[in-house]
Amino acid sequence: MKLDGVGIWSSPLRYGDTGEAAEAAAELDELGYTALWIPDVGGPVLDSVENLLGATQNAVVATGILNMWMHEPHDVAAAHARLTEQHGARFLLGLGISHAPLIDAQEAGRYKKPLATTKAFLDGLDDAPQPVPSDARVLAALGPKMLQLSADRTAGAHPYLVTPDHTKIARETLGDGPLLAPEQTAIIAADRDEARAVGTKWLTGYLAMPNYANNLRRLGFSEDDLTSVSDRLFDALIVWGDETAILKRIDEHRAAGADHVCVQVLQADHRGFPREQWRRLAAALG
Repeated sequence: MKLDGVGIWSSPLRYGDTGEAAEAAAELDELGYTALWIPDVGGPVLDSVENLLGATQNAVVATGILNMWMHEPHDVAAAHARLTEQHGARFLLGLGISHAPLIDAQEAGRYKKPLATTKAFLDGLDDAPQPVPSDARVLAALGPKMLQLSADRTAGAHPYLVTPDHTKIARETLGDGPLLAPEQTAIIAADRDEARAVGTKWLTGYLAMPNYANNLRRLGFSEDDLTSVSDRLFDALIVWGDETAILKRIDEHRAAGADHVCVQVLQADHRGFPREQWRRLAAALG
């Protein structure tokens, strides 16, 4: 599976109305987006993958990510084999270890040894009756150990909530071969106030997750940047403005070593499908 170009990362494609999600996915495919990425914070994520695969002809459908604490590897491998047989090699299995506050909220103390747990899940995929090939899976990797594991055991890495500076570091860690597909959040807005109204609260929720906060500290952001959601941090993680600003940020990721950039377009209604913004971006991408 070769993945390049620009994709769309979207919660509504996962958690919105399934009929509208299928309709939107078909249009995104026609607009030329090369992949559709969906999250997993519980529920039947593989059903959503099947819905999007059935609605599209060319786009890769990728989990960004499938939460390893919420699934059994042999079940995932069986579903991957079935969906690949039905729809061709268009299902990219993105795997992630999630965050301690989310997992421990369901069962105190469950979240531990993230690297070892990830290795064990990959072992389970390899040992399944119908294994998931290493080139059909990626890891949501941020730090050096997980990035190295993604290079050793998967097609590459899908870092979320990152900057072009992180993309450069990730490429240096991965080396030249593995796939690097960072997520980039974007808001089409006339000014900072409009962008802040859409994105600040959304970003605050992610900054409470230790894995993201620790990664941003490694990139040189201060505690004050994190607690205040400073303009410096906001602008580094969320590109805002017109389509030209978004294209510039995509190009910065590519220059830093990204093979594929998946853009998450935010709007005031986070649960709605930003279809007009997706169309505008597609037209700008040409």
